[in-house]
Amino acid sequence: MTKITLDSEPDFAPVEGYRAKMIHTDQMSIAHWSVDPDCELPEHSHPHEQIMNLIEGEFVLTLEGVPISMKAGESLVIPGGALHSGKSVTACKIIDVWNPPRDDYRNQA
Repeated sequence: MTKITLDSEPDFAPVEGYRAKMIHTDQMSIAHWSVDPDCELPEHSHPHEQIMNLIEGEFVLTLEGVPISMKAGESLVIPGGALHSGKSVTACKIIDVWNPPRDDYRNQA
């Protein structure tokens, strides 16, 4: 068992306006994002299946060209390999979970 205190984890900021505290295990990666309002997430894809959980705010995720408006309390499954992008409408808190782990995000703080 491993106990993690997010406040002691370094910030990870791969895109302007997006800051995360990352947790990695052998089977998954989890990001606790704080997102500034009106910030773009560039279109990208990765082989990992992802579950996006919008905790606070409003966000528009575009999945394979289809915009999906999201509000707090909603989750979205993003298949591995799917092209996606997004934009925060308001300040947001998001928890993303990926399987397999995002080795490209390890030690990036």
